[in-house]
Amino acid sequence: MPEQELIAVRKEKLARLRAHGIDPYPYRFPRTHTAAELHRSFGHLGPGSHTGQGVAVAGRILALRRMGRLTFADLHDRSGRIQILAAPQTLGPEAYAFWLEHLDIGDLVGVRGEVFTTKTGELSVAAQELVLLAKALRPLPEKWHGLRDVETRYRERALDFLANPESRAILLKRAVILRTLRQYLDARGFIEVETPILQPIPGGASARPFVTHHNELERDLYLRIAPELYLKRLLVGGLEKVYEIGRNFRNEGISSEHNPEFTALEAYEAYTDYLGMMELAEGLIEACVLAVAGSHQIEYQGRMLDFSRPWRRVPLLELVAEASGCDVEKPLPELLAELERKGIPVPEHLRRGPKGKVIEHLLETCAEKELWHPTFVLDYPVDISPLAKRKRGRPDLTERFELYIAGKEVANAFSELNDPEEQRERFLAQERLRAQGDEEAQRIDEDFLRDLELGMPPAGGIGIGIDRLTMILTNAPSIREVLAFPLLR
Repeated sequence: MPEQELIAVRKEKLARLRAHGIDPYPYRFPRTHTAAELHRSFGHLGPGSHTGQGVAVAGRILALRRMGRLTFADLHDRSGRIQILAAPQTLGPEAYAFWLEHLDIGDLVGVRGEVFTTKTGELSVAAQELVLLAKALRPLPEKWHGLRDVETRYRERALDFLANPESRAILLKRAVILRTLRQYLDARGFIEVETPILQPIPGGASARPFVTHHNELERDLYLRIAPELYLKRLLVGGLEKVYEIGRNFRNEGISSEHNPEFTALEAYEAYTDYLGMMELAEGLIEACVLAVAGSHQIEYQGRMLDFSRPWRRVPLLELVAEASGCDVEKPLPELLAELERKGIPVPEHLRRGPKGKVIEHLLETCAEKELWHPTFVLDYPVDISPLAKRKRGRPDLTERFELYIAGKEVANAFSELNDPEEQRERFLAQERLRAQGDEEAQRIDEDFLRDLELGMPPAGGIGIGIDRLTMILTNAPSIREVLAFPLLR
């Protein structure tokens, strides 16, 4: 039967329910147990057991089986499944016939009755009262239980979560990851804060922002690309250990690893540096791995990942030189010539420099996919790290690392630059890049510089991409799997 005809049939049932004085969308149903709680409490019972225990359960009917004068239903809630037995003897002949006629797969119901096990040993609830909680007017797809079309799954996300327990499990694990991050940081004296999402100047990262307009103030504002500059101002204010978990927005492409809005953790700690941030990253992510998987070894896309500490640390220049076979310490024109001789392409817009962008391009194209087990890539060029301190003993580099896991960048961290005069010079260098057409170059933030002139303690800071971390810890091939509602083309 076509879907519209099925909807029409269900609407007829809805009208009949109302004609009988039944509210098909009541306000509440007090339940005593979830499906999982019933299995924990009574799962030990043998076949044919009767408990005399009355319970109230609620959920969605996802299967109906008529067997003579009995009807069995599979009732699903967030925790799992419990079987319901409906019979004239327990519901009453009239109520049994009525509900048999008016209930459909997909309806949400509440059931009160006795817990028992069938002769085959299946834990069940013998319905003594049935309450309709929400009439489903739209039927589930014919093969709802095996919904696999990727485009349908992402566009009809509620249906995906209803049809695929694996999709629900990812969101539940994501919640575990977020809770673990907060618990770990809270236990170490960090305080959670909130900073503006609407910002007058987008800063803290190199990215193109989304722009909007505030009518009352008659000015453009930007969705934040990062909370970094505001969190550092809190260090100036004496808070010393702060973190924020929230949404960032970047006007960039969509891919299996990129979504224009994404969730990140940023944490800043006074009186430490990027070495301290490496220790923090190891501890934070290890705690998440153990909370989700219970082991330091997990499988991601058919390959094992080992999170046992300590994690590998490798300098960026050494890594890129080995991967490309080029002397990356050469001046930019000589490096470009060598890359051309070796047949390694460099996009035209990068050939103008700065050199750090070419190094970064080589990392992305030649090396990062081979960084499978957790690896800290250390010490990035100054010209692509405008917010990081110079490396001790190598002033052309900065004390910055990126953490790679399963070939994905998961974290970015610095020994934070706290010299206001040098920070201004770095911003000015970024402004020159903007003038040359680099739309992702950072802008001068005078409010931030003013606060930095009050004195910011030496500090380490880190940003961790929650979505990519969740991808890895849930074995998800695409970032869309770990977002409740991903943006689609």
